[in-house]
Amino acid sequence: MAADPRLRDLPSVDRIVSAMRERGPLLPFPRRAATMVARDVVGEVRRRIRSGGEGASPESIFDEAAHRLRTRFGPRLRRVINASGIILHTNLGRAPLSIRATDAVSEAAAGYSALEVDLSSGERGSRHAHIEHLLTAVSGAQAGFAVNNAAGAVALALAALGRGGGVAVARGELVEFGGGFRLPEVMAASGAQLLEVGTANRTYLSDYRGALDAGASLLLKVHRSNFTLSGFVHDTHLADLVALGSSRQIPVVYDLGSGCLVNLGEAGLPAEPTVQEAVATGADLVIFSGDKLMGGPQAGVVVGQGEAVGLCRAHPLARAVRIDKLDLAALAATLDTYLDPERAWREIPILRMLAEAPSSRRRRATALARTLSKVLGGRAQVSVIPTSGEVGGGALPGCCVASYAASIRPAADRPGEWAARLRAGPTPVIATVRDDALVLDVLALLPGERRLLPSLVGSLAAR
Repeated sequence: MAADPRLRDLPSVDRIVSAMRERGPLLPFPRRAATMVARDVVGEVRRRIRSGGEGASPESIFDEAAHRLRTRFGPRLRRVINASGIILHTNLGRAPLSIRATDAVSEAAAGYSALEVDLSSGERGSRHAHIEHLLTAVSGAQAGFAVNNAAGAVALALAALGRGGGVAVARGELVEFGGGFRLPEVMAASGAQLLEVGTANRTYLSDYRGALDAGASLLLKVHRSNFTLSGFVHDTHLADLVALGSSRQIPVVYDLGSGCLVNLGEAGLPAEPTVQEAVATGADLVIFSGDKLMGGPQAGVVVGQGEAVGLCRAHPLARAVRIDKLDLAALAATLDTYLDPERAWREIPILRMLAEAPSSRRRRATALARTLSKVLGGRAQVSVIPTSGEVGGGALPGCCVASYAASIRPAADRPGEWAARLRAGPTPVIATVRDDALVLDVLALLPGERRLLPSLVGSLAAR
């Protein structure tokens, strides 16, 4: 049987690589990577033809190879513009860092650092020394340190203070973290034994007292930072739990979750327990995240009584969950900013977003819509719409943030197609599709990003 002529017409691997070089996408990538994707694409087309399927034009083969080169070997962790209306978007890395924090990370990454050396003595030091004085100053705790994430901090606290015994926790506080991980699973991994107390909606101090009588070696309270419970409910106050633990010489650990260090009421938001309030109760440990309401890097922060913090720091598990130098640099810079709360409201990006007045968001959305309308011309109808944004990231559940967005209704294409093109662009834009329109919410836009959006939308809409 004669060979299919379409096989002879397939471009060679060298020709595909040369075509990509002429068009530009090969420039940032090694030739070896371009050769690999070119062979893959040609091989797939060849197998398809031999099995009786359709062939492909040289032009489509060039385009597919260039696309694979960018997606397979291009940077994966790319900077994106968050126009979703969610401030702490977990899928987008939660809190953006302040300029002070990013500068600190850059300095720590560019060379060697005094991570674990005492510069005055020349002897080995502790990485925790870089932040403990900041943690105690900001929180009011006796001691503190940080690990790589809050779930790791909880597991460490249970292992160090629970000592494999029973840990009493309210049924209504058996939360699920992100990624499908649940508190009972973290407990089991730490060697602790779960002792559920109370009911799903009502837990009393007597319930915890009964758990102590049954042999509990630790009392754990978990702030419901990622969901709300309302109606016929009753919670035991942390201060009462601390008093009970103190009377029985049993440690009390409070998993605060989102780690608020300022009074959010100043921004007109619902009340959220602060780290300082939790520490003031005398709890042995208070644990919270660094990358949520605190607005810093991913970290699990542990503050509290000196003895309890010391037990955690000395536990073998502390090595497995220790924080790295870049996160440590960002965390130190973020904490330093909180030494002056007014400065924190100005410099921490998420606090600045939360504090912005709705009228300011409306002005920004109006300016964005006006520019987009000029850029798009008759290709789309652009208007300003009110939106209900979210804090996100497992913080302030049920809290809606009044915001505004530029709503784009394409004349020919579907808005979902434009949303896909924006995600695939040189600077990806994460937008939403609502009521048959592409919605660009200004709530979480960082300085300068509003000026970038018109050119990104205009260039992609022109395809």
